[in-house]
Amino acid sequence: MSVLEARGLRYVIGGRLLLDGFDLTVGPGERVAVVGPSGSGKTSLLALLAGLAAPAAGQVLLDGVPVVPGQVPPGVATVLQGHGLVSLLTATENIEITLFATGVPPAEAEVAAREALASLGLAEHAGQLADELSGGQQQRVAVARALATGPAVLIADEPTAEQDSASRELVLSRMLGRADTGKSLVLATHDPEVAQRCDRVVDLGDLRADPLGRSGLATG
Repeated sequence: MSVLEARGLRYVIGGRLLLDGFDLTVGPGERVAVVGPSGSGKTSLLALLAGLAAPAAGQVLLDGVPVVPGQVPPGVATVLQGHGLVSLLTATENIEITLFATGVPPAEAEVAAREALASLGLAEHAGQLADELSGGQQQRVAVARALATGPAVLIADEPTAEQDSASRELVLSRMLGRADTGKSLVLATHDPEVAQRCDRVVDLGDLRADPLGRSGLATG
């Protein structure tokens, strides 16, 4: 079980100030939704929390240890927009290569990959190349890949955006259910129903509207 913290984050991109003095603590088993209009900084915040971007000021910590920009820390997995799949690998292979990187033996990695795909309704697509899958299927493969690593913290950017209603529920149940075992979730979403199913909602639109730039505006 891990604690993810953002302390005094300031982030500027393209000359625009998106975050200024932003603080957030995500405890074990907590599910936090990040909402706000397009351009409010949701994707940027998730990239900072995952170590994929560097803040202009402030820091991100995992269990008190600073997260090094450019390095996703052990115990953290991401589901990004664009999915990040290797197009010439199968759905199973896309998950296996991630597991190999964490030291999982090949035989175990194949079993874990196929189980992760089956849990998201993708068993029959396990052998298909990533570029043969629909956008929604690719998104579910990306979720399966993240879940297969058993991360303490899962950071997901609009993970249900391309799903039909049945697949959306499947993805949500798998991601939200991890809280029962003390695993944490931070997700960005435009879907009010998804946000309502989380423990807390951080509205970046409210933060930007606050003339003092305060970061303590969270609901739920």
